[in-house]
Amino acid sequence: MAVTQEEILTALKDCYDPEIPVNIVDLGLIYEVKIKPETPEIQPDTRQDVEVDMTLTAPGCPAHTQISQQVKDRIEQLPGVSSATVNVVWTPQWTPERLSQAARTQLGIE
Repeated sequence: MAVTQEEILTALKDCYDPEIPVNIVDLGLIYEVKIKPETPEIQPDTRQDVEVDMTLTAPGCPAHTQISQQVKDRIEQLPGVSSATVNVVWTPQWTPERLSQAARTQLGIE
């Protein structure tokens, strides 16, 4: 059973920065989701590895470990996922422009 990027992003909407009441997807913290192997149709029972590149709102965020573990745990709960790796990256730097419209509304920005 192949997992999709959409399923992963939907699952990650259950993950939050403990200081901000908006999920990490709508905050714009998820930069890239890589699923390997990309074509499990060749072997339908193949479980896939997922790698996520994400950032935080600020370098030195005290919740760095907690958020990364939350992301890893949530992805690994998905059917068809073998393991998840979370890479915290700082380039490009996160800015408020990455907020989704839903996040802006929830935070009262617009």
